[in-house]
Amino acid sequence: MEITDKKYFPEYNLLIGQRIKVAIEGFDFSDQNIDPGYSTQASAVYSSNIEGNTIDLNSFMNYQLSREKSQPTKEIQEIENLIDAYQFAQANQLDEANFLEYHKILSETLLINSKRGKYRIEKVGVFGETGLVYLAIEPELVQERMKLFFENIEELLTIELSLEETFYFASIIHLIFAHIHPFRDGNGRAARLLEKWFLTEKLGAQYWKIPSEKNYKDNQARYYENLNLGVNYYELKYDTCISFLLMLPECLKIKLSRFPSEQPGGK
Repeated sequence: MEITDKKYFPEYNLLIGQRIKVAIEGFDFSDQNIDPGYSTQASAVYSSNIEGNTIDLNSFMNYQLSREKSQPTKEIQEIENLIDAYQFAQANQLDEANFLEYHKILSETLLINSKRGKYRIEKVGVFGETGLVYLAIEPELVQERMKLFFENIEELLTIELSLEETFYFASIIHLIFAHIHPFRDGNGRAARLLEKWFLTEKLGAQYWKIPSEKNYKDNQARYYENLNLGVNYYELKYDTCISFLLMLPECLKIKLSRFPSEQPGGK
């Protein structure tokens, strides 16, 4: 499946599309409680929490307010690196070169220098309590696959999309990137940023404020369940992806009449 595929858009639009515009109209982008600096810090904290970082938003913000900061712990540094990466993305256009630079910034505490901002040359899998959950594409195919991936993003950035289509494709980008898993580490953080980066390129910088990372953190078990569409890259069942695609608009406080798993086409 490619990120330009609209196969699931009719069902998506039927389930939630018309409510996205209403939710956006009710979302206060000017609210001082969600200024760009604070929302960026919150996004970085929640995205890091999903990956196991134990520093909550309150603790991190109080650390930032401290007049006598101690030497940051690895977890604090990890969040600060991710904030720097978000700020880099906010100041630069979305393309492959800038995305690799973004990964180089965020992965300072995650990887050795030679692997930061570089596609992996190792096999990688996602492991759970019972063992291997998912095996990603072979390393020798990653660079070619990512070249096509960013060519498709460039195509989407150059054509006119409706609000509903933009949200749909942002989620597809997140999902397919996570399945390619192109880096040795930092893939989850990169996927969540990439989704929002695409939204802001199409809709405006104010969309950095939407709390998508918080929604994924608050619904972490369902987030991982909805990402899991198969045991390896070649057995992914995208016909069950609608539940994942519905999660991004949820951060706008859109209420579904039924749980996503009970929706037509849900998992």
